[in-house]
Amino acid sequence: MKIQKHNLAGAFGAINEYWSPTIVTELNGQAVKIAKVKGDFVMHHHENEDEFFYVVKGQLSIELENQTIQLGPGECVTIPKGVNHRPFAETE
Repeated sequence: MKIQKHNLAGAFGAINEYWSPTIVTELNGQAVKIAKVKGDFVMHHHENEDEFFYVVKGQLSIELENQTIQLGPGECVTIPKGVNHRPFAETE
């Protein structure tokens, strides 16, 4: 088994489209993805997995049915499977 390190700054630099997640690695059968975001995404939920959001740079808002969560650099939140959510960001 070959263990690899990952350069997240380089991986972010290679992303050219917003809301287009890129798989960096896998952990316990789950994909670890990164993405650049700007603008609105659709309200949605995931049937089989939780979704983890961690902000590296900028601001991210996540609209839920009864609240909006705002995240800044270094902040994170896990949205449980089955919970409707809509992420959006005014700037990249």
